[in-house]
Amino acid sequence: MAIWDKLRTELDRAGKAAQGALDEGKTRLEAFRARQLADKAAQALGYAIFRARQQGTEVDWHTLQRLVNALAEREAEVQRLEKELHGHGTAAPESPPPGEEPRS
Repeated sequence: MAIWDKLRTELDRAGKAAQGALDEGKTRLEAFRARQLADKAAQALGYAIFRARQQGTEVDWHTLQRLVNALAEREAEVQRLEKELHGHGTAAPESPPPGEEPRS
């Protein structure tokens, strides 16, 4: 019966490793989506400022505050997820700034 115990132990270990890999993959996907949302928030802020400048005005305070808060929230989520990834013992891949191609 010792062989069955050893087999069960190895299967449990393999199952835990597979679950860890799935959890890490899920976190990486969440981090990627969070970066996309942060980029969209930054774009919205930039477009609002650009349009206001084109019209010779300033962005009203409430709109500016809302856009800045949205960007800050998205960035905080990205930081939280990247910190979680580092806790898994892996480094999160660095994403290039918007408009730049990733380096190979």
